[in-house]
Order: sequence, then structure tokens, then C-alpha cells
Amino acid sequence: MRDLGAGFGYLVAGQRWVGRHGRWFGFGLLPGLITLVLYAAALVGLGYGADDLVAWATPFADDWSSPWLGLLRNTLTVLVFAFGLFLAVITFTAVTLLVGQPFYESLSEEVDRTEGGDVPESGLPLWRDLWISAVDSVRILVRVGLYSLLLFALGFVPVIGQTVVPVIGFCVTGYFLSEELTSVALQRRGMVLKDRLVLLRGRRMLALGFGVPLGLAFLVPFVAVFLMPGAVAGATLLVRDLVAPEDDGDGEGGADEAGKEGGGAGPGAAGAAPAPHTPGRG
Repeated sequence: MRDLGAGFGYLVAGQRWVGRHGRWFGFGLLPGLITLVLYAAALVGLGYGADDLVAWATPFADDWSSPWLGLLRNTLTVLVFAFGLFLAVITFTAVTLLVGQPFYESLSEEVDRTEGGDVPESGLPLWRDLWISAVDSVRILVRVGLYSLLLFALGFVPVIGQTVVPVIGFCVTGYFLSEELTSVALQRRGMVLKDRLVLLRGRRMLALGFGVPLGLAFLVPFVAVFLMPGAVAGATLLVRDLVAPEDDGDGEGGADEAGKEGGGAGPGAAGAAPAPHTPGRG
């Protein structure tokens, strides 16, 4: 359970970092603003068209009597919009990171630079970084889509669908948000998607502590845009400790600093990261 608090500490530390570096905060806002406009338009369209979509998908209920017809279609309309909102929260980060790849990579490098030590660079041309990010995002979204369909189906189960399923949904959201955000710093360190997933699976509670509060905050309109620069900074701080060499003295170093920033104990190195691969080969 300590990792939950540590993950949240990294999120707070990232927000504090951009608060101290205002120029980078403004720099990191631009991709989120662009993506927000696109997603707002899509959600408004879904809100207006969800009832027509449900009516088209349930022709078998046209002859049902009241109140069953309205109950069925109103319930499905709410679920369709909730499903769309869930996908928006999950995919917002991936799309924003793709749109803002040059912005967030520069921000992540600046975090490494100000915190000391090496400043890893992928060494790849921008188009190659964008291609790898796009392919990895699609792979992640396929995984998210499968979870989403399963949770959507379980949402029809009485009691469980209204209690347990939403909690699991937020955990799934938080975990994959952490993966997407840490990918900026980990890709610069030469780690492919497979290795990144192995790394985070070894520290699930840390990933949840970082991603779940962020996913909840992203449900509030406009909040995601303003939290994204700090989220990238916090994810970079988290990565610095996750992949810290084992021979860094007593293993405390940057983890303690992040813990102090966030008001909680940092996780430390906690084991070696998987051996990096050359991006694009995994």
C-alpha cells in the first residue's frame, strides 16, 4: 500500500515542478488545448446522437410497451455515453502525447536536466519517434478496448455493475494512463512497449497511485489540459527512480526527493528495469 501513496507523491511532485518552471507549464499546455477541442466536439456529437444510435441498434424493442421501451433505451443511452466518456479519458492522454510528442519530450528532457544526472535521448528522427508512439498507442488502445468491452458487458449485472465495475474501470484507466505518461521518458531511454509493461506490472500499486487520481481528475472538464504538463513531469520523476541503477549507494537518492515533494515516501529503485531494446525492434 505504500506504493499507492508514493505514486500520488510523484503526481504532486510533477505539478510542483511545472509550478516552479512556468515557461514549461505554458509550453506543455498547447497540445492539450488542441486535443481538448477535438474531444469536446466528439462528445457533444455523441451526446446528441446516442439516443438515435441506441434506437437503431435495438429495433427488436420498437413494439415494446411503456415503460419498458423507455427504460431499456434510456439505460442504454446512458451506458453508451458513459462508455464514450470512459474511452475519451483513456485515449485523451495517448492522443495528446502523440500531438505533443516534441513538446513533451523536450519537457521530459528538461526535468531530467534540472534533477541532475544523465539526460537520455532516443537519437531517432522526429518522424520515427512519432511512428513508434503511434504504433504503441494503438497497441495500448486495443488492450483498453478489450477491457472496456468486458466492463461494458459487466455493467448490466445488477449491483456489481453499479458498484464493483466502476471501481475496476477507474483502476484500468489509471494503470494505462501511467503507461502512456511514462512512455515519454522510457522511450527516450530506449525501452520498447513490452519492456515498459513488464516494468509497470512489477509496480502495479505505484502505477495505480499515480494514474487513478489523474484519471478521476480528468473527468472534470478542462482539468486534463492543465494537469498534463505536470503529469509528464511527474511521470519523468517516477521513471528516474524506477530505472535507477542498483549501485546508487543506498538506493535512496531521487526517490526520497520525490517522496518529499509529494508528501509521501518515494519508491526507490526497487529492482532493476528490464534490459532496454532499440526502439522499433520490439
